[in-house]
Amino acid sequence: SPTMPSIFSYQSAEIDWCEGNFEHSTVIAEYYNTISNVSFFILSAALLYLNRQYCQQRAVPMYFISGLLLCVGVFSMYFHMTLSYVGQLLDELSILWTLAVAYSFWYPKVYFPRCIKSRKHFFWLSGVTTVVSTLMSFIKPAFNAYALNCIAFHLLYLTWCELKKCNDKRVHRMAAAMVVWWALAITSWLSDRWLCWLWQAISFPYFHSFWHVLIAVSLLYCFPLVIYFDVNYEMPTFKPKLGYWPSDSWPVVVPYIALEEPHKQC
Repeated sequence: SPTMPSIFSYQSAEIDWCEGNFEHSTVIAEYYNTISNVSFFILSAALLYLNRQYCQQRAVPMYFISGLLLCVGVFSMYFHMTLSYVGQLLDELSILWTLAVAYSFWYPKVYFPRCIKSRKHFFWLSGVTTVVSTLMSFIKPAFNAYALNCIAFHLLYLTWCELKKCNDKRVHRMAAAMVVWWALAITSWLSDRWLCWLWQAISFPYFHSFWHVLIAVSLLYCFPLVIYFDVNYEMPTFKPKLGYWPSDSWPVVVPYIALEEPHKQC
């Protein structure tokens, strides 16, 4: 009788992305989908370096998130290298836990449910929800990827709510850039899933690797935005100031948040 494939075996995952398998390496199943995850390593280091003033004040959330982003990159590389069931779970669960930690640390108290009275209680709510979601992931891992992308719409709604309170046009432009990069990223992800036949027909099945790079760029804009609002809510002795690296005058820049005293703009 046939045996069940090992969950660690190559190509035991429920998902196989559009890129052809083992075309460029005998060890790496999806070559470009694997190496494109380097963008998460760059993202992790850039967030700590550029927002180092904020990191000095709020080291725990920054180092937690930075470490989890490294895990996302490592597990995604492992998944696309092996296309194993375990790799798929690690890839998706690392994203889930990164989102959970980000919500736990940075979700504004003004949006807490009425039954939640403190940040500590919200930690517990986030933790229980994440554990339940983790267990559900074992039942149907393929569905988890769509659910995780849906969380982005809640983040966009929160951003819209916060921008209505903010008069800094530079922050609005940063938010607009984040949305553009996110839209390009999600379009690439969906294109790889739904239009694979087309990309294979023209020998260009690499849109999932574009997703990795584009979502990392989108997060380079998202995290400074989150930090900006967190400073306004949680650090009243500082004023967040949006800056761009390497310089405001460069055509391609990366945003970051510096801290000034004493009053807030938004």
